[in-house]
Amino acid sequence: MAYAALVSLAQLLDQILDHDEHTNYFRHEKLQIKSLHQNTLSLLNFLEDYPGEAALLEGRITTAANQSEDTIEHHISDQILSLQISESSDLYWQKLYGSLRESMEEIDSILKEVKQVRSSSSASKEHSSGSFSPRLAPKRKNDAVLGLEEDAMKLKGRLCGEYVYDDPLIVHHFDVRVWVTISLNYSIRRILLDLVSFIGVSNKELHKFDSDALLFGYVYKYLKRRRYLIVMDDLWNTNVFDDVRMIFPDDSNGSRIVVTTRQLDVASYADPSGRFHRVELMNMDQSWNLLREKVFANREHCPPELEQIGKLIVENCRGLPLAIVVIAGVLRKANQTQDTWRNIARNVKGAFDGSDEQFMEILSLSYTYLPHCLRPCFLYMGGFPEDHEISASKVIKLWAAEGFVKSNGSKNQEEVAEEYLEDLAKRSLVLVVKKRFNSRIKAVKIHDLLRDLCLRKSQEENFLHVINEFSVDSLKVDCSHIHTLLLFQHEALHSWRSFSLLRVVDALSVIFDFYPDDIFELFHLRYLAFTFDYLQKGLHYEIPKSFSKLKNLRTLIIRQFNGYYGFRATCCFTCSQRMLEMIPNLKKLGITYSSDDLYEQEWSKYCLNNLVHLHKLEELKFHAMPHDYDRSDLSRNLVFPLTMKKLTLSGCNLPWESMTIVGSLPNLEVLKLKKGAFRGLEWEMTEGEFCRLKVLVMDRTDPRVWITESSHFPTLEVLVLRECYTLSEIPYSVCEIQTLEQIKVDCCNSSIGESAKQIQEEVQSFGNDVEVLTITSQLEPALDTGMDFFKR
Repeated sequence: MAYAALVSLAQLLDQILDHDEHTNYFRHEKLQIKSLHQNTLSLLNFLEDYPGEAALLEGRITTAANQSEDTIEHHISDQILSLQISESSDLYWQKLYGSLRESMEEIDSILKEVKQVRSSSSASKEHSSGSFSPRLAPKRKNDAVLGLEEDAMKLKGRLCGEYVYDDPLIVHHFDVRVWVTISLNYSIRRILLDLVSFIGVSNKELHKFDSDALLFGYVYKYLKRRRYLIVMDDLWNTNVFDDVRMIFPDDSNGSRIVVTTRQLDVASYADPSGRFHRVELMNMDQSWNLLREKVFANREHCPPELEQIGKLIVENCRGLPLAIVVIAGVLRKANQTQDTWRNIARNVKGAFDGSDEQFMEILSLSYTYLPHCLRPCFLYMGGFPEDHEISASKVIKLWAAEGFVKSNGSKNQEEVAEEYLEDLAKRSLVLVVKKRFNSRIKAVKIHDLLRDLCLRKSQEENFLHVINEFSVDSLKVDCSHIHTLLLFQHEALHSWRSFSLLRVVDALSVIFDFYPDDIFELFHLRYLAFTFDYLQKGLHYEIPKSFSKLKNLRTLIIRQFNGYYGFRATCCFTCSQRMLEMIPNLKKLGITYSSDDLYEQEWSKYCLNNLVHLHKLEELKFHAMPHDYDRSDLSRNLVFPLTMKKLTLSGCNLPWESMTIVGSLPNLEVLKLKKGAFRGLEWEMTEGEFCRLKVLVMDRTDPRVWITESSHFPTLEVLVLRECYTLSEIPYSVCEIQTLEQIKVDCCNSSIGESAKQIQEEVQSFGNDVEVLTITSQLEPALDTGMDFFKR
């Protein structure tokens, strides 16, 4: 993984050269480090400019870069732990340079070969032979569903496929629709939890179901006498069907259970009558239409000179939609020339002859034609479990912490990483399963075949290893060279000292009842996430001062576990001056205060006014668990930093008159008011506030009267009202907000939905348009325990 290794090494050398304390001692060694830095950048440019020719040198480049980086980081760790910087600086840098000599000589040797490649390759040849452009994919319209129209028409009565699942007639016909993905490694409890969540139970209520029997009973009772459609997607064996079929009541009312599978015996078992539907391979016309739509979505037609080659490509895909979609992602990014398309056509024809192994080869073309900057990001997705919903914000932070994403001009690492994720989605390499209000990606999944490809390529390039049962003894590599641990099952880790170069530890599944001292010796750690059992320590605990030793730490996630509520976010956090000095660069924070703590102490004890000193804080989630609403001194103790861009409040019980605390924030773009955030019958807004607010969400916190003018929201784009039963209507002046794009009404009074429609009609009469989404539910209002504030 040459690109990732070089970017990471370049960033490390940047830090060393920018740190005067370490670089002014020994001039000769400093010049050598500068030379290594320049050579690293030269190799990066070579990878980007000559992607095809670089393939022969990638293995050597990766080894040399990794060796250099590990050598430097080992020396830094030794130096930090020895605490002998001033007296041994000269000796230290001499020793470092001596250790680097071998890898630096190898890099010099590689650069000589690179120079020969550059001189022997003309610019015209290099550009015409390249089969992709390293720039990110352009924005394009949503892809149409093609090739399944005939199946959809046949199956509207029998309901097979997501295309039919979302058909308006199907949505209208069934009272309940649930789509559950099963996959090869399934868990009955996980299936039951998915069913319960799908039919409307929020995360905060899941702690009530401490046994599978309770989950089973809840699902059965809810579905009883309702017409339901259950889609069980991707079954691999018959045991799953036996385990769950009794959950679904048979009331002879037209309910349907749909099973999708790749196994004929599973289909036969689910429907012994043999009436199962087999989705046939696409014919030539369907295949060509699908490829053409995917590649030329923003054009009227395919260029005539490419049509014959394109049809040859789809012919060799043998009617497999996934193969066509993947190859289309390659073609969409490739140069639109006959030579490039012929080269891809030859690779497709040689890769596929019908066997599973060779089908993996056709999928591997999507990796071969990726820009180098996207390759490590794509392979990293293989480290997540099959069918795992991957948080976009989490994977973006992980990519940045790993060091293989470099900043680009005015954009920082996380902004560039977000563009990379969007590009992987546009290439059909990840599936977007959730989006935010502003249409940015919130969560993704990866198809299991593409995940298999990630694992194969990762093994070939020694990039990533996935094991089912983790222990130090089970690792087949030297722990001192491991940079990342992603743990998805509860594992016992008794010592961290052997992992001296760790950068990322994502161990939320590991429950600690104490802070391991040796974890604070991991100087290079940038991302740390774990679960702390605070019952072992009592409700009140403090983050140890030792965390200040982790100078490179960018992301710290401490999720708490107690026996009753399960998992929680950072709880009962006292914003002392000492604590805030430890985290001056914090950008995102979530705090929960429990009712027991608020009963014992006044809000002033938590020093919330000190939050104003977090000068880089951009996002805050603040939640107070249900408590005595007569205690209203929070508004006198709560001050937010002016850098805030996104704020979520819940259970705060603030009077609406205190909204100026929030409205005066000059950079606030997203405001979410959840249950109990504010109290009172009337919210009358004032001028000069919410100058940049784009998204306003009112979720179970609504006044009876809302008085506002269009000037109060000069930049509002999205308004969401969820479970608002007190508010009678949306203020009519909302229709005059020029920037408004969407109003979403979810399970509110019918009068609110009617006022939203009236606003839409009024906006249309002005020649503009606003989207209005109205959602109704048969569920009763959910029992609130305050636990839906932080979602897993």
